[in-house]
Amino acid sequence: MGFKLKNVIPWGRSMQEYMKMFDLTSDECKLNILDCAGGPASFNAEMTRQGYKVISCDPVYQFTVDEIAKRIQDTYETVIQGVKANQEFYVWQDIQSPEQMGEIRMAAMRQFLADFPLGITEERYLTNQLPSLPFETNQFDLVLCSHLLFTYSDQLSEEFHISSILEMCRVAKEVRIFPILKISGELSPWLQPVIDELHQRKYSVEIKQVPYEFQKNGNQVLRINVISAKMRN
Repeated sequence: MGFKLKNVIPWGRSMQEYMKMFDLTSDECKLNILDCAGGPASFNAEMTRQGYKVISCDPVYQFTVDEIAKRIQDTYETVIQGVKANQEFYVWQDIQSPEQMGEIRMAAMRQFLADFPLGITEERYLTNQLPSLPFETNQFDLVLCSHLLFTYSDQLSEEFHISSILEMCRVAKEVRIFPILKISGELSPWLQPVIDELHQRKYSVEIKQVPYEFQKNGNQVLRINVISAKMRN
């Protein structure tokens, strides 16, 4: 049994990590992308600087930049100590220590915090949350969901997972979810029920290896091709 948390925490990753986690190509960066449950990741900030279009949504965006920064700081030591106590469950290759992991994550989150006030003004950061999104059907080309669904399987029910994923499928042509493991490193018990539900709805579902692995055996992304099912219907 690996690292466990009682609640969902604000913890962000960089654009470089997003590219690997979701196996994104340079052409796919040009798509209309929704980062769902984006939290304090720097993906939106970095993509925007490079001229790409990303909308991020997360309930944490209801808070001020100072309030988010405090929440990050309040959880930082909990995460670092939790990873230290469970080092055998992680791959120490690109990231070589819990301390370096903390430095990398904080660098990404500082980029987010610097961009957040402008992003709120430009409506790139929205407070909406799963399983109900305010967007139009097929509004996005691609939805990315990082380290919420499946990660927090102990906190979020099977029904929440299915409702949330179907809602993401409603607003986009393709959905990618990373990882498919719980935060403890075990395969999520909701993965197979989700896949079964998606197959019933005629969506094309693929579990694909990606060039990113921090949790051991955590180098797989769930990809859902939504538009093909909608075209058949």
